Formats: sequence, C-alpha cells, structure tokens
Amino acid sequence: MKHGENAYLGLLKHVLEKGTKKMDRTGTGTVSVFGYQMRFNLSEGFPLLTTKRVPFRLIASELLWFIKGDTNIRYLLKNNNNIWNEWAFKNWVESDEYKGPDMTDFGNRSLVDCEFNELYQAEMDKFKSRILEDDDFATKYGELGPVYGKQWRAWESSRGETIDQLKNVINQIKNNPDSRRHLVVGYNPGDVEFMALPPCHSLFQFYVADGKLSCQLYQRL
Repeated sequence: MKHGENAYLGLLKHVLEKGTKKMDRTGTGTVSVFGYQMRFNLSEGFPLLTTKRVPFRLIASELLWFIKGDTNIRYLLKNNNNIWNEWAFKNWVESDEYKGPDMTDFGNRSLVDCEFNELYQAEMDKFKSRILEDDDFATKYGELGPVYGKQWRAWESSRGETIDQLKNVINQIKNNPDSRRHLVVGYNPGDVEFMALPPCHSLFQFYVADGKLSCQLYQRL
C-alpha cells in the first residue's frame, strides 16, 4: 500500500479512537480532532486514495475553476461538475423571483422524503439548465460571492487595490525562492459573510530548499 494511503488510514484510525463528537451546521454531526498533520512525499507518487472513491475529474475541474479566479457555477456545470450547486440553488429558491414549489431546508428534506426528493431534483435540473442557457440568470444566481477564486486571484486590499496572490507567489518562488512569505490565503474575514461557503483549505504556504518545492496546506475543521 502506498505511503499516502497509510497516512490517510492513520488519520481515520486516530479520529475514530481519539476524536470528539460534535454537532455542526447541517445537524448531521462530526467526529473530529484538532491540529492533525499528514505528510506526503510527491517524489514517491501522487497520493490518490484507493480505499475511498475519489472523483479526480471533479477535483481537477474545481481546482481549475479556483485558478481561473471564477466564482460562478456556470463553468463547473459546463464541465459536468455539480459540487457547488446547492449554494447557488439556495439563493435562487430564497429569492423573490422564485415562484416554484417550497424548497425550504431542501438539503435535509431530500434525504428523508422520497417524494420531495423527486420534486427537488426536478427543480435543480431546471435551475442548472437556466444557468447554462440564460446569461443574465447565470450572472445573478450562479454567483457564489467572493469564494476561493476571488481571494486567490483578486484579493481586495484596504486601499482598494486588487492583489493576484497566485501570480505573486509564483513570481516570488521563481525570483526569490528563499523568501518566507510564499503564502496564499483564502480566508478573508472581511468577506466571509458574503461567501456561499467559507474556504475549507484556508491558506497554503510554499517552501524552497535544495532545489525542491514543498507546500503546506492548512485545512480548517
């Protein structure tokens, strides 16, 4: 078994044995630990897991969406990626323009009510079609606010400047590799309340030594 797989399975074992049960915003609940760290040596291969289903195509298209600086689900839908649909759909069904069936708490209701789930899926399909076909509708209801792409590629400073963090960090790595400021931050406290979902991978830092590039990612709970 690959080293990366062992690191992941070690985390699961640690969480199950040492974790604390907590409630969350979804009402589902979690078992969690704080501050756990995993390390992966990419010279040994890409750490793609085999003990769980990993939809790599969706991961790749979402990451490209971030890198583009995009914050609208239209690009994702064009690539058959439905990861962010629910947050945009929520804005639509809670708007004054929506005249369809009641979609209150659709996430939880669709899990326990088969009849409602069929209704929800039908409304979601109509919503996705409008996002893809109607430019104005997509602009208004496909937008998720200043999520990852906005922060990575167009962070707004207190002076009103726009900062392309991703471009800057690449230039820094190339031209000043020994710098200790190779950081990209997604968690912008001033924008969190306007985001459909605050970033899970909230910051990452690069480190260059002996001609090798390392990256450390901080993932919020």
